[in-house]
Amino acid sequence: MLYQAIKRVTDVVGALVGLILLLPVVPILGALIKIESKGPIFVALPRVSRGRNIFIYKFRSMVPGAHAMKQSLMHLNERRDGPFFKMRHDPRLTRVGTFIRRFRIDEFPQLWNVLTGDLSLVGPRPHEPKEITHYPERYRHLPQAKAGITGISQVRGASGLPFLKELEFDDYYLTHQSMWLDTKILLRTFVIFLFDHNAV
Repeated sequence: MLYQAIKRVTDVVGALVGLILLLPVVPILGALIKIESKGPIFVALPRVSRGRNIFIYKFRSMVPGAHAMKQSLMHLNERRDGPFFKMRHDPRLTRVGTFIRRFRIDEFPQLWNVLTGDLSLVGPRPHEPKEITHYPERYRHLPQAKAGITGISQVRGASGLPFLKELEFDDYYLTHQSMWLDTKILLRTFVIFLFDHNAV
């Protein structure tokens, strides 16, 4: 399919350009992450894309052992409409982590996932394996698609969206995929990156 071929070329070119631009920042950001707390510079987080479990890469923004602390914080979860966990003032975040999340810098390493073909620049939002078990039947097909770094749900409210609304947006994207739609989403993502620095 022509669209899929063009989309893959766009993914590879976009990922390569992004990774090249990112290279000078990695040593500086890595040093700041390591100085504040012990642990790796990058983290690999389990997600589902194309119907299989993958690991997406991010700059570490939390203290070591953050995942083990999650259960003790569940009573403070601000998301009540689905399987997601969100705290605006999450105590597990480091100071560097708060900054890089505010400017969405923590997500840049996912460009490597795009280059390897696990993710696309644009697609449904990738969720954890446990989260997709909560999808209603009519949305069970979403994890079979290639997930994206950005997408309609990300530019329409991200983690602030109601659970079912997010799935509705991702379903709409899969039904109406086109390079024009992808371009609009990428431009919207760029605008949000430059001007909307609210934490996600």
